[in-house]
Amino acid sequence: MFDSGFGGLTVARAVMDLVPWEPIVYLGDTRRYPYGPRPAEEVRRFAHQITTTLVEEHDAKVVVVACNTAAAAALDSLQDRFDVPIVGVIEPGVRALAAATRSGRVAVIGTLGTIRSGAYQQAVARLAPDLSLTAVACPGFVEFVERGETESDQVRVLAERLLAPVVDAGVDALLLGCTHYPYLARTISDVVGRGVVLVSSADETAFALRSLLDGRSLHPGPRAPATFLTTGDVEWFTDLGGRLFGPELAGAARVHLADC
Repeated sequence: MFDSGFGGLTVARAVMDLVPWEPIVYLGDTRRYPYGPRPAEEVRRFAHQITTTLVEEHDAKVVVVACNTAAAAALDSLQDRFDVPIVGVIEPGVRALAAATRSGRVAVIGTLGTIRSGAYQQAVARLAPDLSLTAVACPGFVEFVERGETESDQVRVLAERLLAPVVDAGVDALLLGCTHYPYLARTISDVVGRGVVLVSSADETAFALRSLLDGRSLHPGPRAPATFLTTGDVEWFTDLGGRLFGPELAGAARVHLADC
């Protein structure tokens, strides 16, 4: 699985908890984060390069695009190009959002790239057309997480400004449409109100992956090893990643991406 940096670790943790017998290779593209402000074509190129590395050099039998921006930009083209199953985070998140709401008024927040792509708007229209969706871009959230500032006064001020449309819409469920955002859950919940259910796509993506693996006749066994890779500075990746995720990142290594 891969992400632009650390956000996809929320998906990795959910997968490790749900299917611990499956070996995981997690690649964080920290040298080129954040993906959100980048053009979709550039993100698509990154996604194909990373997936090529995971499939050809790490023998991945399934690839999880644990990044909403990359899934929005590249999921369809990845599924067309590669023979292995490619799992995204968008549709599982929308299904979880539809299950969480009672009023039908919901919101999704994400990076500029994700919201601008219309991927969530299209998925809601297809999977849950009765929902009234407010979609809001939150530039800057990813950068706070990548600096380890998840509860600072500065991120609180930014959240109050960016989430005003969500508050005004009177939603009862909010989808965190970026895998970095669960690390800001406390701040986000304080701003939108504790009565709003925060929905993360991480658990639903892990359930979707387990269903896929079950369908491929794979069987539970002992806990498998996890490998963590970064395109950027290893010391920074292990330090911040370890604080966000746990000691498993201590053995992380630098990776050079394959041409595609």
